[in-house]
Amino acid sequence: MNLALVGDIGGTNARFALWRDEQLESVRVLATADYLGPEAAISAYLAELGLPLGAVESVCLACAGPVSGDLFRFTNNHWRISRAAFCETLQVRELLLVNDFSAMALGMTRLREDERRLVCPGEPEANRPCVVIGPGTGLGVGTLLESADGSWLALPGEGGHVDLPIGSPREAELWQQLYRQLDHVRAEDVLSGGGLLLLYRAICSLDGHAPRLQSPAEITAAALDGDAVALQVIEQFCCWLGRAAGNNVLSLGGRGGVYIVGGVVPRFAELFLASGFARCLRDKGVMSSYFDGIPVWLVTAEYPGLMGAGVALQQALGRG
Repeated sequence: MNLALVGDIGGTNARFALWRDEQLESVRVLATADYLGPEAAISAYLAELGLPLGAVESVCLACAGPVSGDLFRFTNNHWRISRAAFCETLQVRELLLVNDFSAMALGMTRLREDERRLVCPGEPEANRPCVVIGPGTGLGVGTLLESADGSWLALPGEGGHVDLPIGSPREAELWQQLYRQLDHVRAEDVLSGGGLLLLYRAICSLDGHAPRLQSPAEITAAALDGDAVALQVIEQFCCWLGRAAGNNVLSLGGRGGVYIVGGVVPRFAELFLASGFARCLRDKGVMSSYFDGIPVWLVTAEYPGLMGAGVALQQALGRG
């Protein structure tokens, strides 16, 4: 493969890298608000590296949302892409757009051992799906499956928008608090960065605490400092993440393993590892034993979405 470029584009930041010899090079993170569109951002990225337009023949961009047709509109920023105009402007021969969590799932195939932490021990079953789930700006859910020829298939979906699962009377009471605000309570409403603040306010309202924390970062910092209410928030967050992940395992037959990804959980990794996540993952009544032997990992890799975009591009071009 000649020199290629990969990107992982979110609502706030766009991450770009060169893809050469199956490795990432020259990773940069640009603020989407600073550029009119992806062409302008990529032009600035290439200029910083001293590369002219046309130096990159192939591009793969991981984008939040379903990708099809010529025009793609980003859901969380002002950017949009016309495939034809993009290739003409940047003198690119091939443009591949993939769902962001398809790229994230493919990134799991290139993890090093030091880029994941064991949450639940087990052995992945061959030829069975893996579940990839990650709280970030929203809640992403993807499915990874190895094909008979050794290539990888990543199935996109919108699993973050399923209903928030309720598994205890306490959770039912919290759900009622959330329902009064939202009218419909999705898993993503709680299992995301902003969801930490929503959950904190619901717990304060239910238990009669005066809310004093104003951001997800403050809640995380307070929990790490031992604040009792903030610790309850993190614990409930982890329990709900376990229930959501467990539902996906049952729905998909995900005995290939579970990967917890995204930017939220690693910020309180030790609290997560000591939480009720594993208990709630398998809290499925008569189906609880189904989870015996399914491994779960917390992913700490810095740029798994970019790595997955590279894997997607190699596979699309028939070289990986």
